[in-house]
Amino acid sequence: MSKKKLHKITKKDEVGYFAPKNWEFWRALAVCFCLITIIGHWMEIPWCIAMDRLFGIVSEDYVVWTDPWYHPYWVYGFGAVGMTLVIEPLKEIIVMHRKTLWGALLETFVITVALAAVMECVIGWLVNQPDQFGEYPYWDNSELPGNIFGQAWIVNDLGIGLMAVLYVWVIFPLVCEGFSLLRPQVANAVFVIIIIGFAACCIASYLELALR
Repeated sequence: MSKKKLHKITKKDEVGYFAPKNWEFWRALAVCFCLITIIGHWMEIPWCIAMDRLFGIVSEDYVVWTDPWYHPYWVYGFGAVGMTLVIEPLKEIIVMHRKTLWGALLETFVITVALAAVMECVIGWLVNQPDQFGEYPYWDNSELPGNIFGQAWIVNDLGIGLMAVLYVWVIFPLVCEGFSLLRPQVANAVFVIIIIGFAACCIASYLELALR
């Protein structure tokens, strides 16, 4: 009994997802925004547990412990949009110039970590300057090992890099491919259902928080 050979992934399989002139691209982006906004909330829980046990930096009253599981964490959704519009086309350029996909993946990771560190520093210098007593108003990474100018933190940046690689190499292409397997009418119906479900999660979570 012969076994079918698995399809070998080539460079062509990793490019073409950045297609801003097509409705299918924006539909996949909107779905990813909704999904990552909710899933990002779930992912923050194990991340906070790990950071608290390793570095003791998560307070007991942090909202992630008490927010409803369906509460949207918008920063992750907008992060997905940013990665799709910036990192995805960059990834496709890297893929076409690198000899191997592994090399392209590694370069994508390194660039994303560097971008995350730069963004953390720039945002910190703009809005997180210490006051006259030397206290930072929003976050203080100055005493953490691996901090960058007291604003960025390499641990966060590595985590962002890993999530970015996972998103542009796996999640966004998977959503695009999933929709491509459906008939256009069915794909659009699934899209509408996801949007309605996401809106219901937002409304329900904010109502619950308002009634506490």
